Amino acid sequence: MERVVVVTGASGGVGRACVREFARRGDKVALIARGATGLEAAANEVRRAGAKALTLPLDVADADAVDGAVARIEDELGPIDVWVNAAFTSVFAPLEKITPAEYRRATEVSYLGYVYCTMSVLRRMRERNRGTIVHVGSALAYRGIPLQSPYCGARHAVQGF
Repeated sequence: MERVVVVTGASGGVGRACVREFARRGDKVALIARGATGLEAAANEVRRAGAKALTLPLDVADADAVDGAVARIEDELGPIDVWVNAAFTSVFAPLEKITPAEYRRATEVSYLGYVYCTMSVLRRMRERNRGTIVHVGSALAYRGIPLQSPYCGARHAVQGF
C-alpha cells in the first residue's frame, strides 16, 4: 500500500536514512529541510528508487510555513499517513561560549519545530481518525553531556512532549 510520508530534516542524517527507506518501500515522500541542495539530492534518491518526491525547503521553526507545507503536501500527494520529525540544529561549545541567539535557534528547531509540525499535521490526522507521528529522539534526551547543552535540552523537551 502506497502511503504519503513526510520527513523533516530530510537532507541528512537519520532523516535522510528514513527518506531512503520509505522510498524503497514505494511510498510518496515529502521532504522538508532548509537546504535546497541537500533536499534535491535526497529527492533524487527517492526518484531513483521509483517513488514520488516532493521537496519543501522550509524552516520547521516557522509555524506558518509548516502549516502551508502540510496543506501543499495534502493537495499534491494526498492525505498524510506518516510524519517523521527528525530536523535539528545544535551548537557544540561550552555553555559560556554559546550566545542566547544560538541557544534560542537550537531550541526553536530541535524542540519547537517538532511541536509546530505535530500541531499542524495532527489536526488533519484527527479529522480522518488515522495517521502516525514519529519523533526521532536521542539518548541525549536522558543524559546531558558536555559541549552539547542546547541539543540535550531540546531532546529532553521532545521526550517530555
